[in-house]
Amino acid sequence: MKPTCARTRRRLVPALALIALSAAVALPARADGGPPPPLDWKPCAQGSDDALGRELDRAGARCAELSVPLDHSRTGGRTIKLALSRLPATDRAHRIGTMVLNSGGPGESTLGMPLQTRAAMKDVAARYDLVGLDPRFVGRSTPLDCGWPIGLWLRSAGPTRARFDHQVAVQHDLAERCARRHADVLPYANTRDTARDIDLVRRVLGERRISFLGYSYGSYLGAVYTQMFPGRTDRVVLDSAGDPNKWGPRATQGTEDEAERALRGWAAWAAERHGTYGLGATPTRVLATVNAIVAAAQDRPLRVGPYEVDDQAVPYILSVGSGDDRPAARAEFTSTVRTLNEAAHGRPADPGSELDGFLTFILTSAGSPLASPAAAIICGDRAAPRDPDAYWNDVQRSRARHPLFGPLKNNIWPCAFWPNHPRERLTHVANPTPALIVSATGDTATTYEGSKAMHRALTGSRLLTLRGTTAHGIYGEYGNACVDAKVNAYLATGTLPAADPICRP
Repeated sequence: MKPTCARTRRRLVPALALIALSAAVALPARADGGPPPPLDWKPCAQGSDDALGRELDRAGARCAELSVPLDHSRTGGRTIKLALSRLPATDRAHRIGTMVLNSGGPGESTLGMPLQTRAAMKDVAARYDLVGLDPRFVGRSTPLDCGWPIGLWLRSAGPTRARFDHQVAVQHDLAERCARRHADVLPYANTRDTARDIDLVRRVLGERRISFLGYSYGSYLGAVYTQMFPGRTDRVVLDSAGDPNKWGPRATQGTEDEAERALRGWAAWAAERHGTYGLGATPTRVLATVNAIVAAAQDRPLRVGPYEVDDQAVPYILSVGSGDDRPAARAEFTSTVRTLNEAAHGRPADPGSELDGFLTFILTSAGSPLASPAAAIICGDRAAPRDPDAYWNDVQRSRARHPLFGPLKNNIWPCAFWPNHPRERLTHVANPTPALIVSATGDTATTYEGSKAMHRALTGSRLLTLRGTTAHGIYGEYGNACVDAKVNAYLATGTLPAADPICRP
């Protein structure tokens, strides 16, 4: 759920450009539990306009499709399709094994992730087969699209009970649309069934154990896999991990402090560049500009190009944009705030390409194929309170200390009206799996406290901390040489650090 506008699509749901149906040949897993037949690996490109497929093919990857049970307790019943990519090890003499990847979300396509992971791993990548797997109902796997009129459902409750009641109606409508379209498959959209899918992939690849790299929600998925299938992992890296016991429809509760610290950090950066952006010469004045934008949106929606950005969307944009302290991300977000400020003053406001893509994603039906499976997985993992008053009371309590982000972090989600209750209890993660957990102290999505909770749950793990940094997604992404080197050393040797290591910007 982080940090710049562009990366929100990277971390909560897949990038818009990656959605397509896979055309590879489906191969069913054996219903008797025996070894599935080998996968039929083919070129990844599915046409002249398939940029991702062409890039995978140029890199030497191949793609395939695997049929898996919709309901893993009924292996002879209905099946769905999983899309996979594999970038094979080039140093076969020193091959370590297969690494399965997940880039988070939930609901984010991972088919193209081997390309980025190979770059991050440097020379170590030559010793791994890197496997990208679009999870069930995501990307090129069997899709789940609820036909929403908007994309991402995350919104603030707004300043009044009337505005909150509007959110109740919106979220109820989103849940009803999913029920009408996909009531038959929603019970099987969840993390535990995704973990079962991963184990079928392990079997069909002929691996006794697999390595795993996951970011954000992908860290939770990896931890659940280690709990459900002990002894079947080799080297495990969990980047930007959250508290596994808090995962679910209310996972954003309690992250208000981190969000406010990140916004203040950005305000200091913007104030130093007042001559460029004109948002205020001091952090206090920059934050005053932000508050004026919020107030203007409460009077009327802000016109940004073809979009109307209301008081319930603005806090989410502010929360996401301030969560990455790299200069390019700071500049992008500052331009976003400047655009919102122009709109707040009734002046023409051109969103530009990055903000335009983000607003399309959250405000229009173009985001529905991406946000729908994300909601289905979250709502399928853990039951949410059904009484809207429970959310309103939490919003009001949080608003007293956190007037901007409290109503956002405690607001109601479509899970409150979901048509089915989870089929299984949330996985209790508690095992000695060796794993390397990577976290930044200023992470506003899966907080550092959450990563420490994951470290306690996986008693054989080590926690690699990037201090003094506001970021979400560190290894191979943030650009910290210390973090990248320590992760690659672990992937090369399989030996965890003797103690919890610390890196700095």
